[in-house]
Amino acid sequence: MLLQRVFAASSIKIGLESEDKDELFEELVDLLAKQDGKDFPRASVLAAVRDREDKMSTGIKKGIALPHGKAEGLSGLSGALGISKRGIEYSSLDGEPVYLVFMLVSSPKDSELHLAALKRLAVLLDDPEFYTDLLRSDSPERASSIIRNYESRLVDLNPGR
Repeated sequence: MLLQRVFAASSIKIGLESEDKDELFEELVDLLAKQDGKDFPRASVLAAVRDREDKMSTGIKKGIALPHGKAEGLSGLSGALGISKRGIEYSSLDGEPVYLVFMLVSSPKDSELHLAALKRLAVLLDDPEFYTDLLRSDSPERASSIIRNYESRLVDLNPGR
């Protein structure tokens, strides 16, 4: 249940306020900082996510972005999920706005865990119902429950995926 731990209800925001990618990164990093407390390396995390994004857009599928990065000062893996009803200009590969944004950040020492989370998310994101169900979420608790249910069904019960 890796994704369930990473995307707990406290790290999910329904109704993102951001209108573009830069605002979005700030909004989600601030959500992570709020979870982690005063020692959160906000500037380093923001720089890591932006550096990764400069290499190639993480707007990977229709309506979905997966910004991620590794930064010193973090321990373990952290994540934030943002859901936008309006859509956010993201410079995605398909040129369309994004509605679901999964941000993952970790320390450089936790690369394997980081990669495991990306792989698990890829499996969930291949199911179009996952996208639809998350967009319909009316609370962070509901979104977290959806992630738990899909992860259990698609990944944990099918270890070869």
